[in-house]
Amino acid sequence: MGDDDRAPVGRLVEEYLTHLAIERGLALNTLTSYRRDLRRYAAYLDGRGIETVDEIAEADVTDFLAHLREGDEDHVPLSAPSAARTLVAARGFHKFAVREGAVGRDVAAEVKPPAPPRRLPKALPVEDVEAVLDAAGAPGTELAIRDRALLELLYGTGARISEAVGLDVDDLDLDASQVLLRGKGGKQRVVPVGRFAVDAVRSYLDDVRPGLVSARANGGAVFLNSRGGRLSRQTAWAVLAKAAQRAGVGVEVSPHTLRHSFATHLLDGGADVRVVQELLGHASVTTTQVYTLVTIDKLREVYATAHPRALA
Repeated sequence: MGDDDRAPVGRLVEEYLTHLAIERGLALNTLTSYRRDLRRYAAYLDGRGIETVDEIAEADVTDFLAHLREGDEDHVPLSAPSAARTLVAARGFHKFAVREGAVGRDVAAEVKPPAPPRRLPKALPVEDVEAVLDAAGAPGTELAIRDRALLELLYGTGARISEAVGLDVDDLDLDASQVLLRGKGGKQRVVPVGRFAVDAVRSYLDDVRPGLVSARANGGAVFLNSRGGRLSRQTAWAVLAKAAQRAGVGVEVSPHTLRHSFATHLLDGGADVRVVQELLGHASVTTTQVYTLVTIDKLREVYATAHPRALA
């Protein structure tokens, strides 16, 4: 490629934007975002003295990403999602440059967008969990007894929803207050069950489940639907959502919310993180340690009341 054939960055950016508008049919707002992000990229390259696309190296793209995250005297740092969006625009530009024959290699292909920050698990206060459990059994029907047993077991063991609906009667040992859970990858673990969950499940097994059992094969499932089949994850999810609504809980509640709450409340109560790891069935303690971040408010509360120099 001779000097006259080398594609100026600015010209190819405009060609790419035209491609996005005409051939890809992007919405005006999306196109505006691409234009802003690519002009920011072009200005950054210009500041490095880079005028043509073939001069751009992978290090330039990597440094551009660092520039987005760190900022300078002219630009405030971008959040991880905003920086990722801008890098996506730059990566698309480089793919286009290869397709158009402006360069022979995509120098941005190995530059990955920053990972979004890991969100902390949401946990309900103990009183909200109790309100949800009470609301599940409030209608006083046979299915309400089943629903209360299901939610008590979820919160009482920290089980995943798939583990709870996958339970068979033979997996329960209520006399020993324990249950066998089958987790991810076929891994099994035995976990203790608290008194409230034991009582709720026993009541369901004795008084309700026999009436739900039908000729339909259910594999000995603990939790049955009204037709005698194994309760589905979707129905279990709906049971919890309705109970949370009746309880007046103002946030979205999912089965995983009870699992998060189980872990957080144990740690707040002084449980060792490795014990919680075993109860949750996590392969690595690093997965469990994210729950320790949830308890920072509890730590601040204790610190503020216990440390002699905590208060100004």
